[in-house]
Amino acid sequence: MSLPHAILTALLEKPSSGLELTRRFDRSIGYFWSATHQQIYRELGRLEEAGHIRALPSPVPVRGQRKEYEVLPAGSEELGAWVARSEDPKPMRAALLLRMRAAAVVGAAGLRAELNRHLALHREQLDEYLAIEVRDFPDERRHSEPDRLRHLVLRGGIEMERFWVEWLTGALAELGAE
Repeated sequence: MSLPHAILTALLEKPSSGLELTRRFDRSIGYFWSATHQQIYRELGRLEEAGHIRALPSPVPVRGQRKEYEVLPAGSEELGAWVARSEDPKPMRAALLLRMRAAAVVGAAGLRAELNRHLALHREQLDEYLAIEVRDFPDERRHSEPDRLRHLVLRGGIEMERFWVEWLTGALAELGAE
């Protein structure tokens, strides 16, 4: 249910075409809620059909021209209701942890290399998040509530990456040399 709300959020921030949304997902929302190009276009159709968004009128109708979408009042109301709705946390799904559980049964061949690869990826992601924080959230830009909320989302990502870096480092130390 969250993909339509992620799209509504992105469109309220800035009316966009499907391609622009895909690019914006890759640079921001995609850090915590990913979607493929096809999923975004499929959801745009559903949102338009539900009366939550509309394609902005084109000055000159051209076949094959990209559509730019904006959120309608019904879409804003739906997003506001979703924000206010209560939702229980979802159980974590982590393929790496399942892989480790499987390794306990079938053997850990190649597991340390995969743990090291994940550690490198999480360190890289942490560095990227920290650079975004320095670039986008200097102290003077955290005064408005929207900026504080965006910064809190980023801080959540930073803390998750710090968790994985610490946990993977400890797991590799506990498993010892191969």
